[in-house]
Amino acid sequence: MEHKYIVALLITLIAGMSTLLGGFSTFFVKKNSLKTLSVGLGFSGGMMLFVSLNELLVQSNKYLLPVFPHRAGLIAFIMFFIGVGIAILIDLFIPDHIESDLFLQNPEHCKGHLHHIKRAGIVTAIAVAIHNFPEGIANFFVSSQDLSVGIPLAFAIAIHNIPEGIAVALPIYHAVKKKRTAILYSFLSGISEPIGAVIGYVFLRNYLNLTTLGILFAIISGIMVYISIDTLLPMAREYGENHHVVFGVMLGMFVIGLSLVLF
Repeated sequence: MEHKYIVALLITLIAGMSTLLGGFSTFFVKKNSLKTLSVGLGFSGGMMLFVSLNELLVQSNKYLLPVFPHRAGLIAFIMFFIGVGIAILIDLFIPDHIESDLFLQNPEHCKGHLHHIKRAGIVTAIAVAIHNFPEGIANFFVSSQDLSVGIPLAFAIAIHNIPEGIAVALPIYHAVKKKRTAILYSFLSGISEPIGAVIGYVFLRNYLNLTTLGILFAIISGIMVYISIDTLLPMAREYGENHHVVFGVMLGMFVIGLSLVLF
């Protein structure tokens, strides 16, 4: 494996394994901490929106322009919405079962519903794993082509993987009272990102040229934008007020924009 792909795989692995941070933080999560979580989710959403629209889509057009000088913009536009469509299909068939009640559940009042709570955690783990799979492919190929875009994207993904790890581990821990089991499920939900990267490398690396890179970047941009608007920002609104979310989004855009300009 070429050096650039090894680096991209490591970056994707780190981003995916941030679900473990969420899993470990499960044992310390308090209701008062959710406002901070709201800002963090908004921050992640802002970063992903900025990178997707200001970098990935622009790069897509750049790659397509030499091959399709008069239709590059149109192809990037179509591929962007194909990416949105892919994300919508994933949501339709595998709905994301992250519910705010799981964060606030009091284990002393759950004894009559332990099976239901455990099932909610397992379903959430499966849903998160499937949703993380295309993120892994996206982060891997972006990082392999341009680290200045891939690293900020990985950072944004890592931030929003932390609450996903909490959403997976918390109900499992409440149901079985075993920290190892809760951590294991948060690990399994995050490992799908580097798995997606490896599968993407095996099946797609031989087809990388200007056209496929341009198409791939536009599709990735659509998927990331949909995830930000459909998942991250609504979740951020659940755990805080509007100004918390807006502050997080603007801060995320500022930080990622500044890093791209400077580095």
